[in-house]
Amino acid sequence: MNNEERLRRLIAEDDERMRVLHAVRSLALPDGWIGAGFVRNAVWDALHGLAPRLPASDIDVIWHDPARCDASVDAVLEARLREIDPAPNWSVRNQARMHVRNGDAPYDSCREAMTCWPETATAVAARLSAQGTIEISAPFGVGNLWAAIIRPTPAFSTHKHPIFMERVISRQWQRHWPRLRLISGDDQAAATCV
Repeated sequence: MNNEERLRRLIAEDDERMRVLHAVRSLALPDGWIGAGFVRNAVWDALHGLAPRLPASDIDVIWHDPARCDASVDAVLEARLREIDPAPNWSVRNQARMHVRNGDAPYDSCREAMTCWPETATAVAARLSAQGTIEISAPFGVGNLWAAIIRPTPAFSTHKHPIFMERVISRQWQRHWPRLRLISGDDQAAATCV
């Protein structure tokens, strides 16, 4: 079984994550996904023998629609998700407008937006298809995620590298998941992203 299939199985066996995926699917968002800690934390918990749990901070719902870029649309979608399931702390962001905040060129899709996220292990998202299968989007693959590696994406390897390092320090990931390895330079030994 490859790493993406392992990830699909891990998510499918987590009732809370499946409930969240169903809630987001009900909105029928164009190019809609749940990313970041929703996926990353599930793998890191599993690698550390911890019981699965949703991220305490928020559930990052991403979608892409250049015709509805106003932040008020995201607020309406968050409210709808709270009506469906009030337990998670929903965070909905249309990636068609996030390039402005991030100082990047416009993103053509959620997948392209994820290439501009700070860590390769964070740049992974999942969604539930209309047929009920779990789909994965991982522009850098899921190899670093399953290898417990914290590595900057190319966008955060140069001028945005201080932001990457601040996130690593402030999030205290290595304190919570001690088997994580930080690779912040050009060390290619753990660069596998398959």
